[in-house]
Amino acid sequence: MDIATLLGMVGAVAVVLWSIQRTGQLEMFTGDWFSPLFVLCGTLLGVMVRYSMGHFLSSLKVVAQTFSNQKNDPQLLIDEIVNLATVSRKDGLLALEKITISEPFLEEGVQMLIDGSNGDVVKQSMSKNMRGILERNSASQKVWRSMGEASPAFGMIGTVIGLVAMMANMEDPKAIGTAMALALLTTLWGSALANVLFLPVADKLKYRSSNEQMKLIICIDGVMAISSGQNPRVIASVLSAYLDPTKRAPVPVKAPSNG
Repeated sequence: MDIATLLGMVGAVAVVLWSIQRTGQLEMFTGDWFSPLFVLCGTLLGVMVRYSMGHFLSSLKVVAQTFSNQKNDPQLLIDEIVNLATVSRKDGLLALEKITISEPFLEEGVQMLIDGSNGDVVKQSMSKNMRGILERNSASQKVWRSMGEASPAFGMIGTVIGLVAMMANMEDPKAIGTAMALALLTTLWGSALANVLFLPVADKLKYRSSNEQMKLIICIDGVMAISSGQNPRVIASVLSAYLDPTKRAPVPVKAPSNG
């Protein structure tokens, strides 16, 4: 479970509910289920028009990724690549078949080397696969960002509908205040859903995609380094350049021989 996502969303909902409770009109907010349902259904249906059904549904499923605590330590990936390079230089590429590789993308590239594929072919294939992965990630981000844009708009539509109905029935001046308050609730829910759910999920997916892109690039460079037989210490140094300097593991230095 991603603690940042959980705490952020729960905390944001708690702040909104606390603000509502302080108004002393809690029943008005909790008793009106039409406003949030109107905004939510309108947003989902409106965004559905922009995309295919399969694309839309698959994008909804990725919301689980925002709550999952992904194992996303690039340093571990670099260490794994360095280990593969060490085995390859010592025992040859075929020896890598006996090693279990944790990253599927890296495993695919290494397997192509084992099968005898040319380095340029391997790089071209892995680069195409990377672009496909990033495009799918970007598509999911767009769906959630579209919902973040549509939600306030549907909130405003609901408010306008409520105000029109209020204007058409102004015989009772005492009821105008309550009617106007109810009309504004859809604007509240539209803004709340956009900023507590839709846009945060879109930004989290973008953040995850950025981290994944870095890992994919490390995998491609690592496979190319293994293919060319580079020194494992050099590989570690080169790949560590992708990392934050404060998170880099020290590159082992070979002790000078006494001979």
